[in-house]
Amino acid sequence: MRWGALIMLLLSLALPARAEQVVAGLSQARVQITANFAGSEILIFGAVKREAPVPEGAPLHVIVTVAGPSKPVTVRRKERRFGIWVNTEAADIAAAPTFYSIASTGPLADILLPEEDSIHSISVPRSIRRPGVFRQVGDAPAFVDALIRIREGEGQYKLREGVIDLTEDTLFRTAVRLPANLTEGDYEVRFFLTRGGEVIDDYHTAIPVRKVGLERWIYNLAHDLPLVYGLLSLAVAIGAGWGASAAFRFFQA
Repeated sequence: MRWGALIMLLLSLALPARAEQVVAGLSQARVQITANFAGSEILIFGAVKREAPVPEGAPLHVIVTVAGPSKPVTVRRKERRFGIWVNTEAADIAAAPTFYSIASTGPLADILLPEEDSIHSISVPRSIRRPGVFRQVGDAPAFVDALIRIREGEGQYKLREGVIDLTEDTLFRTAVRLPANLTEGDYEVRFFLTRGGEVIDDYHTAIPVRKVGLERWIYNLAHDLPLVYGLLSLAVAIGAGWGASAAFRFFQA
């Protein structure tokens, strides 16, 4: 074991240091979902650490992605038959991020090679596990594209090219708006440095998103004691109905 550790240490020392490394931070370490939660804006900032002068040649670019927890999703196709809309084909996608945002210093097509996108799964289509499309249909990719269109329309998937400010090839900053209807979980934040379309460095961190206060109590109650939650919901509904009826009779008197 000692010899193995020594060999690994010597190999790491022998490897050349990366010429450019990303150092990044977030304005919030966590997001708390309360009863009046209306979304949150996260400021993302960072710098490029160098051991040598700025390399000449292709310009430096920055890409930042924020991904919510991935979950299975079923996409259905509707067709109009006999005057009504009915579900026809369906495809089950193994995992798709509930939220996905991309910010960059330029168009992805210009700053990221397709093979690099395949390796790191940076673009929106690559973030969805296409091999996980079950119930294979003739045009399975069309169902993935439909899911992307739907979530883009809902504001869950965002592609914001050219919004990152990169000052003197060293400092960068941007902001990501998280919507009100967040899924609880860890939101992965990834930073990529690219030159000539190739990823030269990356850095990962995460933002925990958790329900707190009354929201947390109701969530735990619904999952841990569903019978009690149902009875309480019924009691609240009956009480609200009785209160509204009593108020109506009072004002009618």
